[in-house]
Amino acid sequence: MLTALGPLRLERWHGLCLTCGQVGFAADALLGLEGGVTARARRMACLAGVQDPFRKAERLLGELAGWSLDAETLRRYCHATAAQAAAARGGRAALPGAFAQAAGDRELHLDAGKVNTPEGWRDVKVAAFACRERARGAGSADLGQRGLPAPSVRSVVAAVEEAEAFGARCQREARRLGLTEPARLSVLGDGAEWIWNLAQARFPGAAQLLDVYHAVQHLAVVGRAAVGEGAPLTGWLEAARRQLVGDGYAGVCAVVAQPAADAEAQRRVGEVAGPVLNYFAGHQDRLGYAARLHRGQAIGSGLVEGTIKELVNLRMKRTGARWQAGRVGRFVELLAMSRSPEWEEFWASLAV
Repeated sequence: MLTALGPLRLERWHGLCLTCGQVGFAADALLGLEGGVTARARRMACLAGVQDPFRKAERLLGELAGWSLDAETLRRYCHATAAQAAAARGGRAALPGAFAQAAGDRELHLDAGKVNTPEGWRDVKVAAFACRERARGAGSADLGQRGLPAPSVRSVVAAVEEAEAFGARCQREARRLGLTEPARLSVLGDGAEWIWNLAQARFPGAAQLLDVYHAVQHLAVVGRAAVGEGAPLTGWLEAARRQLVGDGYAGVCAVVAQPAADAEAQRRVGEVAGPVLNYFAGHQDRLGYAARLHRGQAIGSGLVEGTIKELVNLRMKRTGARWQAGRVGRFVELLAMSRSPEWEEFWASLAV
């Protein structure tokens, strides 16, 4: 028997149920001895396995605990636990309780990363729900200097699936967290169409905001045409960002309409201006940066981008790694859960 303290010799009776014909060690389930590993040892193994590649986790366990499981066993335990945690998600209360008590704005950040599967690279959609207290009010000129508080609580859902199914998943999680008033919710994301279709279908009435840094990247297309690269572009973008943040779509139009230094630069701007203006025209109602800055609210979707970097890119994009598509979302959610109050709650529910 493998325990958190190491291997332990265990003797118990092997029984036969005369009624149903089942044989086995009847007390094992009550003692939490599934597969010859105690719940506490399994918890340690899963924590190591979700944080690092399984072979590295195998070595880490040996160094820190004095015992270990081989990489393949770690992989099986992690995926089995991820499936178990996903199935029991609706019954956990730690995060709903934390959201109910947290002060600040309710936010939903949406984005997608990439993960390698046997069928090729697939999108893993990620949603990060968060509560965040407001910063001091700011204007477009001091955006870079303001300090935005980190979220006090966060919940992550993820899956490799179509947007419609993922939208239903996000809606279930919002209900679980008690986020049942869309008018109190802000949805933040980049320009991907699926994000805004999902927001409109599942959270009608929620405020929608295009990530400001993604918006500036589109303005940079005009800047490169007007002034080129390097220091001139940096200065141009700083001025363009202030106009975008201060005046929204009108600010974008003003940026594009600025005369270039010479006829050749003006010609280049003319070639790229149409697509840029069309892009921002489709997001006119998602450019309300000035009001949110004044209120001290978030205007970027960095939370979900950081979540993808932390939970998907750093853990799952490893040389030679292949992930079954159906297991990706559950694994990402297990890794996120290991950094939330629900980690303790989940394992306590399995304890004797």
